[in-house]
Amino acid sequence: MKDFRFWRFCIIVGPLLFLCHGAAAQTPQWIWNSTNLPAGKQFLFFRKTFIVKKEILAAKLSTDADDGGEFFINGKKVATVKDWNSPAYVDVTKYLVQGDNVLAAYCSNTVSAAGVIARLEMTTPTSGASFYDPKQHAGLRWITNIVTDSTWLWADHVPQDWNTLDYDDGAWKPAISEGKLGVEPWGKVFKTREATAAEAIHVMPGFKVELLHSADPTEGSWSSMAADDKGRLIISPQSEGQLLRVTISHGHVSRIEYIDQPVTSAMGLLYADHSLFVNGHGPKGTGIYRLRAKGDKFEPPVLLRNMNGEGEHGSHGLVLGPDKKIYVVSGNFTKVPADILPTSPLKNYADDQLLPRANDGKGFGNGLLPPGGFVLRMDMDGSNAELFAAGTRNTYDIAFSPDGELFGFDSDMEWDWGASWYRPIRVNHWISGGDYGFREGTGKFPEYYEDTLPANLDVGIGSPTGLKFATDSNFPKKYRSALFMLDWSYGRIFAVHFTPHGATYDATMDTVLRGIPLNLTALDFGRDGALYFITGGRGTESGLYRLTYTGPKIREPAKTKDELADEADGKEARRLRHDLEFFHGKRDPRIIDVVWPSLSSEDRWIRYAARTALEFQDVAAWKDRALAETNPFGGLTALLALARCGPPETQRDLLMALKKFPLSSLTEEQELLKLRVIELSFSRQGRPAPDLAQLAIEKLDAHYPSASEPVNRELCQLLLYLQAPDAITKTLALLDKAPTQEEQTAYVLHLRTITNGWTIEQRRHYLAWFDKNRDGIQHPPELLQYFKEAGRDYSDGASLPTFLTNFLQDAIASLNPEEREALADMLPAEKTNAAPAAAPTPHKLVKEWKMQDVEPDLDKLKSGRSFAKGQAAFTDAQCILCHRFGKTGGAVGPELAAVSSRLTSRDILESILLPSKVVSEQYQNTILELKDGDDVTGRIVEETDQKLVVITDPIKLTKVDVRKSDVTGRHASKISPMPEGLVNFMTKDQILDLIAYLQSGGKKTFAAFKK
Repeated sequence: MKDFRFWRFCIIVGPLLFLCHGAAAQTPQWIWNSTNLPAGKQFLFFRKTFIVKKEILAAKLSTDADDGGEFFINGKKVATVKDWNSPAYVDVTKYLVQGDNVLAAYCSNTVSAAGVIARLEMTTPTSGASFYDPKQHAGLRWITNIVTDSTWLWADHVPQDWNTLDYDDGAWKPAISEGKLGVEPWGKVFKTREATAAEAIHVMPGFKVELLHSADPTEGSWSSMAADDKGRLIISPQSEGQLLRVTISHGHVSRIEYIDQPVTSAMGLLYADHSLFVNGHGPKGTGIYRLRAKGDKFEPPVLLRNMNGEGEHGSHGLVLGPDKKIYVVSGNFTKVPADILPTSPLKNYADDQLLPRANDGKGFGNGLLPPGGFVLRMDMDGSNAELFAAGTRNTYDIAFSPDGELFGFDSDMEWDWGASWYRPIRVNHWISGGDYGFREGTGKFPEYYEDTLPANLDVGIGSPTGLKFATDSNFPKKYRSALFMLDWSYGRIFAVHFTPHGATYDATMDTVLRGIPLNLTALDFGRDGALYFITGGRGTESGLYRLTYTGPKIREPAKTKDELADEADGKEARRLRHDLEFFHGKRDPRIIDVVWPSLSSEDRWIRYAARTALEFQDVAAWKDRALAETNPFGGLTALLALARCGPPETQRDLLMALKKFPLSSLTEEQELLKLRVIELSFSRQGRPAPDLAQLAIEKLDAHYPSASEPVNRELCQLLLYLQAPDAITKTLALLDKAPTQEEQTAYVLHLRTITNGWTIEQRRHYLAWFDKNRDGIQHPPELLQYFKEAGRDYSDGASLPTFLTNFLQDAIASLNPEEREALADMLPAEKTNAAPAAAPTPHKLVKEWKMQDVEPDLDKLKSGRSFAKGQAAFTDAQCILCHRFGKTGGAVGPELAAVSSRLTSRDILESILLPSKVVSEQYQNTILELKDGDDVTGRIVEETDQKLVVITDPIKLTKVDVRKSDVTGRHASKISPMPEGLVNFMTKDQILDLIAYLQSGGKKTFAAFKK
């Protein structure tokens, strides 16, 4: 047996004997057996022993095998390769020990070429080689990594000692090298990927950006980051993998360590109270874990609370509040915990749709009920959780300002572009009890509803991620008070500047930085005053960057008396709002007198805080006072509370009390408030009695149409709901005059389910709208500006065509038999027989393309590509059936006009050849397992207590109804709806032209098309 005593001795004396040997990085080699064994069906064992001399901070193993293999360190399996086209990259730090180690592999080959390749790299506390190889040449040699080469041994049977330190030399033979990494037929299987270069990032004058580190494959694709009490950056991958701790010294990465604790996939990290709080996956499922620091190590994670929400719309950012409580923000796929305190500031929320909503045509978010995304407030041990505020779509992060106010950056629903219910990405001031109006499908509240709160700033289009106030930066004063925010989709960093305005703030913004692609996910400020940010997400390459201010020192002018007065006014208004918020969750009749004057405030945010406090009080104690109040704001706000909280029997008194506030006497803001009171009364307290309904028609119809578009939208809903005689006629007239698509879709939405009061000509008028050519139709200028700022052309959202198709189907379903017969020529099913779509032209197989076949030629995308051929390839590969590109295409998969803003050319190639490698939940199918052993796979577009409606063919829109009682389980499919092999009929040049066409956004002037 091999005697290791000599080598243990050499650990002590070796450095003295062999200082002359340098530390050289080795290139791994493909190896296999050294005899002429029959080709095919070979099963071989490989091994390599080595001795570690230092503490290991990090160790990364890259492996591959043709056809496949399993890899072990010190007897424990650490990696599996099932297909040589997909190498394995794993962190193996915890498997190595100081002293003797063995790296072993069990590999198989059934056809063609055979080989195995591996590279083990280590990081130690000090520079230099970390271990030595006892069989390297004739003497002892310190080396920097272990690689496969001819010093490895192999066996073709299963020796008992194959995976242990001691082994029988006679059972093993030396391997032979088949060539270094890069040799054919395998090519460069180990990829060294680089994040977007700093030189390719456009930065505002006076700022400088540096790329400090590109993540290697073992470090994952990064999703969140936080700084610890020593200024080190803790980073989490989005998928499985260990947390990283990065030490920055003098603006450079000096150390990267793995945190050896079983928590990962964090969407939120917080370091506070000598602990790391992780909102991610851990030993007890998805939730918030606390890891107490013990020196430079962490104690095992303790679950504070489970969070019922997975994925990109699950639970996200964590922040410590001025009150020493933890605030956590969650997306709209997260359920509110069942144990929230009854004193939570937000209560009494509802869907509040007067007319039937339309769900998203692609099924995303269907069936989800309010409150949508929310902020939870809790003690640092996870107890005493309160629902602080809600009503957002998918806010990824939150931050407290120097004033102690909470802000978030909420996402849009990009599939809604061009619709009246579209809401841009926005900055929200989160206050106690706030409802920010997000509802699924077409149900989103407009900002003027007084039972919601408006955004402080509409930013545009994009995907909001991390944000942080620059209070601790060394930036100029203007930017030290700014909120820095990240946009994942279009690679932008914004600086938002706030100006006090009553109890809240007005806001403007600068775009500080822009990169393509630059998938920004998280940021923090270092002790050196610099901004550190990371990229990643959805499997894209990650990088750590540093943003510093390098411009001249700016002398900040002293503030004028007016500016100081404005700030003083803002502080007083905010103080009043906070005083009112103190009463949220508390029931005491004395509170009514305290908050009542604030119901009449000119400041909407103060009215909101006062009404929220009032709604916690016994309705009987303030109902009569609400009915008697004569101040327009005070009376209408009190009646809004009564409509939300009062029982149905209060409706008559409520509606009659509104007579004190005729619409003609009110400002537009007050008009909208009154109309919202009526809507909430009808939706919560029920349809009014006939005499009240008739009175409402008389009063409202006299003001329809109005000169105000928002007022028209609300009068439209109310009068259609009440079946007012002229409502359809007036609404169709507004539809004809509406200049924008957005305004038109509002009227089309509300008319679609109305069953009574139509004439045949009115029906024809309405149905004809769906056949109109809307090319060139106007859109609000601010919407077009959002697209311009993002560097792309406007296009309708991916769900808009499906929405309109469903609207037409709803309208047809509302026809009675006589109407259906009279309108037969206008109904899609009754129109003249159209020729069926031509079947796709059959193509001859060129090659089953793999990444290594095309990736080496991606440099050819810089110039000389063909726009026409790329466009033809896009159509021939049937991409256009599923993907919207500009103004054309389907809505099954992601919109592709701005794909280059978030994906590199390699990422685009990978998404084409390996579509299932990363599947976003927005496009993920669900597998329903049934009692009979069968299953149904598709997109759930409707869910009730009795059934699920599933689209099983997204192109033909084939729907299947599944009874819930037949379902035994459901889970997300890991297989992309996009099939593999779509480009196997293309040549390599055609694939490159296709990638260039996608990167161009459909613009012939794109650089790749230049000769």
